Amino acid sequence: MHKNPMFSKDFILVAIGQIISIFGNQIVRFALPLYLLNQTGSSVLFGTILAVSFIPMLLLFPLGGIIADRLNKRNIMVILDFSTAILIFLFYVLSGKIDIVPLVAVTMIILYSIQGAYQPAVQASVPILVGAEHIMQGNSVINLISSLGSMVGSVLGGILFSLVGLAPILYVSVGCFSASAVMEIFIHIPFEKRKPTGNIFVTGFNDLKDSFVFMFKERPVLWKVSVIYASVNLFLTPLILIGFPVLITQHLGFTSNTANRLYGYAQGVVAAGAISGGLLAGILSTKLKSRASPLILLGCSVSVLIGGIALRTLKGSMEIYIILVIGGGLLTALSTLFQIQVITNLQILTPKELTGKVISCVICLCMCTIPLGQFLYGIVFEKIGSNTYLPFYVSGLLMIGIGVFTRRIFYGIDQLIEG
Repeated sequence: MHKNPMFSKDFILVAIGQIISIFGNQIVRFALPLYLLNQTGSSVLFGTILAVSFIPMLLLFPLGGIIADRLNKRNIMVILDFSTAILIFLFYVLSGKIDIVPLVAVTMIILYSIQGAYQPAVQASVPILVGAEHIMQGNSVINLISSLGSMVGSVLGGILFSLVGLAPILYVSVGCFSASAVMEIFIHIPFEKRKPTGNIFVTGFNDLKDSFVFMFKERPVLWKVSVIYASVNLFLTPLILIGFPVLITQHLGFTSNTANRLYGYAQGVVAAGAISGGLLAGILSTKLKSRASPLILLGCSVSVLIGGIALRTLKGSMEIYIILVIGGGLLTALSTLFQIQVITNLQILTPKELTGKVISCVICLCMCTIPLGQFLYGIVFEKIGSNTYLPFYVSGLLMIGIGVFTRRIFYGIDQLIEG
């Protein structure tokens, strides 16, 4: 009987490996910055280390794609999972013996760098392990696993951190990465060694040049919508990444254990919002037009503003927390829907031979604004004292302005697609 290639043994092993690896990655990426925040009480330090950690992943993501095309993808996954297990074990051995700030910083940087090289190998293996007609479904499975792993890892990470502290989380993380690496040894991903074709740096530079020429000269609407995409990652996403842990652990008056647990729940709701946004994009894929994007941005603004209003007017800590979490989940759902729509429009409006190059450029450029936003919000929350509502008001109003003044761009996209 013919088997659906999407559910082949090797694809299932890759998917299971992703579940284990992402869970182990998420709980430790959740716990280490929170541990540092609890130890130092500095939102500036917290935001700076998160921002600095994020940068190597951005730089290594394009390089990881090149490596994935040149080396055996199974071997890349195995080596990187084992390397991550060793990294977390070394952190455990060295903690308490050297200053916690540089130790957390170096560990986070290496952890994110490994992810920057790891994920392209996983994504590049999907078209090889599933039939051509099932590539979209295969990607959906991998992306869904990533979102669910982040959600479950955040919630359980918060519960574990509040109940038993950091050390057991490190044990669990090492076990997850080791188990994933061992299982991935048994995956067979067809691989044909390629001979080098010229200077890889020259090739990469020329690809980058072609992408920018197309975006700025032939289809300028693409760089304009990319700037809007980047603004969401600058003003809104880092507000959640920095604002939530700082507010919940330092400003709402919860005890340390309760705050850590509630922060884990908040992260879970945010991840659930990302899943909802992805599902909503699939449901509305044939009906949603670009001209609806300003309304989506308006919804993002409202979800941020209600958090600011709660911080300004409500007195009860739990009431404020609930409003913040609801707003965060709604923001993540709508921003995910918006970003998926942007990427879809880029795919439609870009020739096939340039699609991968253009999208990789757009994503890298837009993701670069996240660490900048994290750094800035770390400083903001350090300086504003009790006026914690101000960043929510400012970012919400800015996004309303962006949505209003960019309507013509989105209408223009619809005209190009329909024409």
